[in-house]
Amino acid sequence: MLKKRLLCLFATALTISAGFSISSDTPECLAAPEWALAAPQSWWDEVNLISRLIMGEATGEPFAGQVGVGAVVLNRVRSPEFPNTVPGVIYEPDAFESVSNGLIWSRSPSPTEMRAAQLALNGWDPTYGALFFWNPAKPVSPWMWTRQIITQIGRHVFAR
Repeated sequence: MLKKRLLCLFATALTISAGFSISSDTPECLAAPEWALAAPQSWWDEVNLISRLIMGEATGEPFAGQVGVGAVVLNRVRSPEFPNTVPGVIYEPDAFESVSNGLIWSRSPSPTEMRAAQLALNGWDPTYGALFFWNPAKPVSPWMWTRQIITQIGRHVFAR
C-alpha cells in the first residue's frame, strides 16, 4: 500500500513538474495534498543544485571528495555564519568559483554526482563538519590557510 502511494505521489510530482494539469477525472491516488508535493520537489531541487556544484567543483575527485563538497554546503546551511538555505549558500557572491564562472550550468550532472549530492543530503559528511574546501595547488586567498584544516580528500583540503 505504501509503495502504491509513493508511486502515485511521484507520478503526481512528475506530472506537475512537467507542466501538465490534472483534470477532475484524475484517479484518486493522484489527488495528493499540496504539502505532500512540496517536500519531494524541494528535495530534488536541492539534489540538483548540490550535484551541479559538485560537478563544477569536484569533477575528477574521489567519490568521498564529491560527497564532501556537498557536505560543506549543508554544514554552511547549519552554521550561523552563512545563509540558511542551500541556494543561499551556493549563490552567495564569490563563495564558489564554479558558480561565479558559470561552470555549474555548462552540463548536466552525472549520475555519480547526483548520488554524491543525495548521500550528503542524507547525512554522510566525510569532512567532519568542514565549512571550507580548496585545492592547495591553485591560488587561494591567504585567509583560507588560517582556517583549521580537518582532512584532505583527493586534491581538496577541508577546513573549519
